Amino acid sequence: QVQLVESGGGLVQAGGSLKLSCTASGLSFDRYAMGWFRQAPGKEREGVAYLSSGSGTIKYADSVKGRFTISRDNAKNTLYLQMNSLEPEDTATYYCARAKYSDWVPRLVVDDFRTWGQGTQVTVSS
Repeated sequence: QVQLVESGGGLVQAGGSLKLSCTASGLSFDRYAMGWFRQAPGKEREGVAYLSSGSGTIKYADSVKGRFTISRDNAKNTLYLQMNSLEPEDTATYYCARAKYSDWVPRLVVDDFRTWGQGTQVTVSS
């Protein structure tokens, strides 16, 4: 059974930083592109960033470019999201997910991902 567990969320002031982690089990982690998504209250879930299985392809949402960095450690089955210069607009529940298919490069859209974690809350105060 595939399981993704996010951690690292919290409350931070605007301009601050947080690092999220997502630990995966039950899958060949190094064969899947992995992504971060977020969902704010009353809004649809949106893509934040994804990273291909070998880290050769990375895509960021325009709203986080230059501030967030996605990375992975395949030996630890772990995905990371370093978030700097946080803004109140970044407040949301953050989810990690794996691409629908192994050895496949997805788009940064919900439909191209599956097996979501439970989410970790990030709150940025102004």
